[in-house]
Amino acid sequence: MSTTIAAISTPPGAGGLAVIRISGDEAIHIAKQMFRPMNGTPVSEMEGYTCAYGTFYDGDTALDDGVLTVFRAPRSYTGEDTAELSCHGGHYISEQLLRAAFALGAVPAEAGEFTKRAFLAGKLSLTQAEAVMDLIAADGEASHRCARSLREGAVFRRIHAISDRLVTVLADLAAWADYPDEDDVPEVSHDALLEKLHGIRTDLAAAADTYDYGRILREGIHTVLCGRPNVGKSTVMNALSGFARSIVTDRAGTTRDVIEERVRIGDLVLRLADTAGLRDTTDEIEQLGVDLARQRIAEADLILAVFDGAEPLCDSDYALLDEIGGRKAIALVNKSDKGIRLDLSAVEAKIPHVLVVSAKTADIAQPLGDALKALFLNGAPDPQSGVVSNERQRLCLSRALEQVNEAIAAVSMGVPQDAVTVLLDEAANALLELTGERATGRVVDEVFARFCVGK
Repeated sequence: MSTTIAAISTPPGAGGLAVIRISGDEAIHIAKQMFRPMNGTPVSEMEGYTCAYGTFYDGDTALDDGVLTVFRAPRSYTGEDTAELSCHGGHYISEQLLRAAFALGAVPAEAGEFTKRAFLAGKLSLTQAEAVMDLIAADGEASHRCARSLREGAVFRRIHAISDRLVTVLADLAAWADYPDEDDVPEVSHDALLEKLHGIRTDLAAAADTYDYGRILREGIHTVLCGRPNVGKSTVMNALSGFARSIVTDRAGTTRDVIEERVRIGDLVLRLADTAGLRDTTDEIEQLGVDLARQRIAEADLILAVFDGAEPLCDSDYALLDEIGGRKAIALVNKSDKGIRLDLSAVEAKIPHVLVVSAKTADIAQPLGDALKALFLNGAPDPQSGVVSNERQRLCLSRALEQVNEAIAAVSMGVPQDAVTVLLDEAANALLELTGERATGRVVDEVFARFCVGK
């Protein structure tokens, strides 16, 4: 008999509804003691996928009216009997109902335990389970579309197809090693083996190459606003944030620390950091800010380089152009309302995407969104083909790719096939761990520890 778990599955605070989810062998029995339906039908007789309106009780004390929804095993999210109590939103009512469930034998659900039970019941692959949190966190069309494809099994299908080919190669090697003299067992030739392994390596590398796109959709684009003092970086920050996030003054060196904000532009999210103006300074505190700005530039996915369009380029501007040339960057030539005296051709020679804007007087989100689309979405992988979205999946792919590369080198050098088999076994295990088909308890626990309670 499985432990019956319970948790509040809606966010804390006042709202229209709160949902208490109960799952396990005793879920229906507990719900029966907590709920009296208006239609008089006993909860124990309710079929799966049915609802009833009535009153929720804690013992003999009526707490609220609401709706009970019953899901019967195995046709439920967790694969177990499940009851969901929908009451009026509010901290007190939902907490009282949860405590009543605990008093009747339920235990608190751990983070992600409902989805973990769905995975253990075979309702979801591990990659599909991870996509649940991606769906919850999606804050744009592109990230939602990618999370949906993951939830529907796109990554599982892609990786499973590669692991199937690896297993076929391993089976051929094993058969040839055990029965080399049998006429009906085909010989595994050197050239044929290399051809298959090169094909597998190509597909592994292609899957691994989707990681940066998946990470950007899931986490947002790590973006740094940089430029020399007083070019309008903080004004740009405030314009994109929609409020006065950074202090704006005419005094150089006002911004010293890194100021961060999450901003959605079109289908993409920028994790935007406003940094100190880049210049040589004798002020120790300001210099720390400049050093931190340069560190952020080195680590960023995207650089928004801001220039004062009303002035000619100076040495600091040229130094910045040289520093970020070749990186993913967008140049914002600011203060267009004052007239442009800057040499645009010099900027365009280093940064292909140049926007002439006035962050103080005009909306810059639309032109910036178009430039972002060109940089990050045009030519992006199709989410339906399977996009690797997190570090765990990337590491599993890297391990598999490393082992296949070593196997190719071993075959090329004439190493005995037993050693090649060991390498390919490790590659197959890494892929099976990625999909969850052969994941250890530790790996599974780490995946679901990142979930919220109640999901």
